[in-house]
Amino acid sequence: MKTYLKRREAEQLEKPALCVRDRLLIRLFSRLGCREALALSVEDIDLDRGTATIIRVRMRVGLSCAHCNTRLTRKHRFCPGCGSVAEAVREEQEYRHARTVPLGADTLKMLREYIDQGGPVTRGGKRLIIGIGRRRAWQIMRQCAKKAGIDNV
Repeated sequence: MKTYLKRREAEQLEKPALCVRDRLLIRLFSRLGCREALALSVEDIDLDRGTATIIRVRMRVGLSCAHCNTRLTRKHRFCPGCGSVAEAVREEQEYRHARTVPLGADTLKMLREYIDQGGPVTRGGKRLIIGIGRRRAWQIMRQCAKKAGIDNV
């Protein structure tokens, strides 16, 4: 599997795409360089400034002793801090990292047309640009790569 596409390959990949959504998907993947493109909402796009804000959310799960708050692993049977039978308390922490990336004029034009045509999908109160899952996105990428004659996408 390729880790990146050259600009010429990305342009070749767009040509066999069947609809605007698929062409936009390929363009966002290749230009933004991240899978977070699937989570982009209309609110994340600033059409006036020509930028997209990509928010990366990571969840971190930690376990700690219910009695003394010592960090535990899943394998602990006894707490190393207080010696009690390990009753683990699950702690979830969310880390957010945002970055703003510029979009080219051709990508902005395609985004405007797509949004004006009613392309975004509403899910969970957000208007997602693409509105499909990772599995379907990679199916589209592989199909277009096969038609374009690009191997290992």
